[in-house]
Amino acid sequence: MGPMSDQAPSCPNPRRPPDLSAVEVAELDPQPPPRDYLEAMELANRVADERLGEHMLLSWYDRDRDFESPQHASECHQDSAIPGYVDYGIHHGATLRVDIGQGRFVFFYMPLDL
Repeated sequence: MGPMSDQAPSCPNPRRPPDLSAVEVAELDPQPPPRDYLEAMELANRVADERLGEHMLLSWYDRDRDFESPQHASECHQDSAIPGYVDYGIHHGATLRVDIGQGRFVFFYMPLDL
């Protein structure tokens, strides 16, 4: 065990904005709005099916519950304007962001190449 073994892993520098140029954004404002996260996820999955075909959900945010996945992704982002779930999605291959209700629910997807 080296001298760094007692320290928490260092966080990457999140101060630089991520490159969103390769991410398509689908902004939806359905009426009536989704009742909850599960209803929003069904809608987002349909959009991903249409635009990407086979896909994987990488990260998401539910503002109603102030909950993100992966959990604790924003811990390294406390002093940053970039939420952790955004950074995680971008740096893990997301090509589609589905934003429902102006940030109420946000989902990042990547296509699966079979």
